[in-house]
Amino acid sequence: MPKIIPIRELKNTSGISQMCQEATEPIYITKNGYGDMVIMSQKMYEERLFMLDVYKRLNTAKTQIEEGNVLDADSSLKSIREKYNV
Repeated sequence: MPKIIPIRELKNTSGISQMCQEATEPIYITKNGYGDMVIMSQKMYEERLFMLDVYKRLNTAKTQIEEGNVLDADSSLKSIREKYNV
């Protein structure tokens, strides 16, 4: 379940930092009862960026497959072996 805290709690910076390190999902900050910001640890942020990149690459691969833009595995391996003398 997402954690939601009011903006006034941001004054306790060390407590917020610890909360972010322990959280398994982003923490939502409200202002006057409405959503205003989202915070998370740097580690969580980097993991999210990594996963976004993975999804982007998978989507690109899916599009290439749908368009028929694929290579035969045997000929690709043969080409690589010839290029690098393996």
